[in-house]
Amino acid sequence: MKLLNRERRIRLLGFDDTAFVVAGIFVLSWVTTYLFNSSFFTYSFWDAFFTWFISLFFTICNWLFMRAIVIQLRVKYPELRESTKRITYGLLLLVLSVFVIDFIGNIILHWIFGFSYHPIRRIRVILPVVIISVMVQAIYEAIYHFVKLKKAIREEEEAKQMMVQAQLDALRNQAQPHFLFNTLNTLRDIIDENTKEEAKEFVDKIADVYRFILESGNSDLISLRNEMKFVKSYIHIQKERFGDNLQLKYDIPDHAMHLMIVPMSLQLLLENAIKHNVISRSKPLLIDVKVKEDILVVENKIQRKSSQTPSTKLGLKNIERRYNLISSQSPKIANDGVTFKISLPLLESSNQKLSYADIDH
Repeated sequence: MKLLNRERRIRLLGFDDTAFVVAGIFVLSWVTTYLFNSSFFTYSFWDAFFTWFISLFFTICNWLFMRAIVIQLRVKYPELRESTKRITYGLLLLVLSVFVIDFIGNIILHWIFGFSYHPIRRIRVILPVVIISVMVQAIYEAIYHFVKLKKAIREEEEAKQMMVQAQLDALRNQAQPHFLFNTLNTLRDIIDENTKEEAKEFVDKIADVYRFILESGNSDLISLRNEMKFVKSYIHIQKERFGDNLQLKYDIPDHAMHLMIVPMSLQLLLENAIKHNVISRSKPLLIDVKVKEDILVVENKIQRKSSQTPSTKLGLKNIERRYNLISSQSPKIANDGVTFKISLPLLESSNQKLSYADIDH
């Protein structure tokens, strides 16, 4: 049944060998006939055809029996670490089968046609047959090794991808509570300083922002255009609290809008700037957001608060780790004590790290 079950046979051999078997049998039967008899050049057509037919008979028997040995050994010793045992047993059984098939085949031919069996003379034929059979078995084994190695690489890469994806999911989920934490602090201040209606309006705008977070929650990268829409909604919320004391200057060319960025990364940078700097009428906070050579630069003058608000310290680390998981490019931070500047690489979709699991050949 193992030989007749096509799907299982393909799995054990590593490929569908039907065409290989048919072509190989006819080629080898013709080659062995020519090597040992040169019958097509020295005999009459029918004598040559008869000689080739006998060669074809032995080639079919040897090939199919060798193939059956290969399949049975794959069932018993399927792993790559068992290759030495599988190949050793395969060679021994192959050599034995060639001698047995030759002996039994010649008995059948003697019974049908009256041929005589000469063991010494047959050795001259059997040894090349063994060598050819070993070469065919080596082809089967090489293909099997290639398929198993490819599968092992794919499984390893898929496991790595699953691990990376799990880390990205954890970091994404980490960024959202970070945003919520800081937004609730802002809401607390608005409730203290503004009317109830203004607080309700602020909550409605928070809901709009979280709708965007949910919609982009499963993405590892989003376009800068979509991130900017989110950022402008977020800044609109912050301006409810700070008014014109919070100022943003955008310098982003249209061609950069299709480039990709880690979701919520720009928003986290602006959030950190707002959180850790004084924003007042006497000291308005100006944040520059610009794109230069496919790099998104966020820069602001440092205006340290006398008393720092509570911080989870997750923002920058979160962005760095997500970039490191997705791309070979990393954010760069520059702090000279006067100006704080962060540079985020803008990515093409093809910039994402490649995987051997994607290799098909």
